[in-house]
Amino acid sequence: VQLQASGGGLVQAGGSLRLSCAASGRTFSRYAMGWFRQAPGQEREFVARIMYSGPVTNYADPPKGRFTISRDNAKNTVYLQMNSLKPEDTAVYYCAAGPSFESVAVADRVAYWGQGTQVTVSS
Repeated sequence: VQLQASGGGLVQAGGSLRLSCAASGRTFSRYAMGWFRQAPGQEREFVARIMYSGPVTNYADPPKGRFTISRDNAKNTVYLQMNSLKPEDTAVYYCAAGPSFESVAVADRVAYWGQGTQVTVSS
């Protein structure tokens, strides 16, 4: 499966962004999906994941309570709605796909990666 992330940008603290990840290549609904992020000098970390058809989701804490992951299998797209953004949310955000819910919980287990989209939150 090929993944194409978009929607990043520059936003002030307290603002919102919605990231999108469009998938192609294989049956999207057969994959669990996730979002990870990587700040400069840091390891890639888990942010959120969603089961094949939803609504089962799981979030890292933080940013649990501020971010919402969702998917539209008809559009082969997964979303990450990010609200109340903070400067510490600044990172490159990557979407991920895998054959199981567990496979998109840890970076080393991810089967497929998108190319990343930069999110910068100014104070």
